[in-house]
Amino acid sequence: MTGASRSSVRPSPNIWNTPELYELENRAADPHDRIATAMREIGDWAGRTLLDVGCGSGFHLPLWARTAAQVVGVEPHPPLVALARRRTRSLPHVRVLEGGAQALPLPDASVDVVHARWAYFFGPGSEPGLRELDRVVRRGGTAFVIDNDPTRSTFGRWFRRGFPEVDPDAVERFWSMHGWQRRPIDMGWSFASREDLESVVRIELPPEAAEDALASHSGTEVDYAVNLWWRRY
Repeated sequence: MTGASRSSVRPSPNIWNTPELYELENRAADPHDRIATAMREIGDWAGRTLLDVGCGSGFHLPLWARTAAQVVGVEPHPPLVALARRRTRSLPHVRVLEGGAQALPLPDASVDVVHARWAYFFGPGSEPGLRELDRVVRRGGTAFVIDNDPTRSTFGRWFRRGFPEVDPDAVERFWSMHGWQRRPIDMGWSFASREDLESVVRIELPPEAAEDALASHSGTEVDYAVNLWWRRY
């Protein structure tokens, strides 16, 4: 999600088209809570204002809300905005706003911690969104971007097959040149059933790559590596 207007937003077909299957993916991802643990070590949001860019259906908003003073979710797709608002309606310190990364609907210097999970699409092209982070993050704040690491893990191999146009070296150069640091994390997928795993693989990969991946892999768990990119302001 890198756009401000509906015409400039890059769609996320997995969650936009099948939010119920993406919910399964969110439940299966990172069963040992390694991403949030690393984020807390680098820049804890306890007692602070956290912004979730591209919050989707709001799956992670209750997690941030446990300790944050204020949580703001920003999402460009109206049906997902509605789902996120429904999910957090009992949490008075959580707001969900419709908007894109290129024009965040927030005042200058208004947030302390930013979380963006698969919302900046592999680095290059995200410059307008990163300029908005420069505007809205307070001095001393921290931003996090979680992205796939195609260089390792079973899912990384599947991802390379499905999306050969993504150059991991170019992605790493992009983030490094913009002053971000990387922490590699082995998060994993752990599904309740084989059917759930197959459904999610088919929304995450092109058809041929998905079927090849499923034919080569048994069980309900997948080793899955991501990069946690982070920057202080």
